[in-house]
Amino acid sequence: MKQISIKHITNLHNDWLRGLEFYKEDLRIVQERLDEIAGHNTGKEVGEQIEHFQNQLLIHNSHINELRHRIEANLKTIHMLLDSSGNYVTEYTAAEHLNLNDQYLTEEKLINELRHDFNRFAAKWM
Repeated sequence: MKQISIKHITNLHNDWLRGLEFYKEDLRIVQERLDEIAGHNTGKEVGEQIEHFQNQLLIHNSHINELRHRIEANLKTIHMLLDSSGNYVTEYTAAEHLNLNDQYLTEEKLINELRHDFNRFAAKWM
């Protein structure tokens, strides 16, 4: 069985959790700017785009919460393994780590794309 260092995985998980907190705050700021735009523009075209961004913010906030929960659960499993197996995790835990990594990177990419789309929208309507 291949062994992977718990310290390495734990450090990455903590980085992801800090990253998710950053993106959660970033989405809150986007929501504030979106509210400002909505207050100054009442047209149908801008209203549809505001609704689109609001829906995207809800979806991404939900994904962040779910991903954070899964990362924290994986960290808990890792700490339990630390007590029983020294400094290494099982292949299942390592596979879950890789899955979480993929999900984190995907969410990060999507949030960055959303932010860029929103900034173009905001430049037009602010």
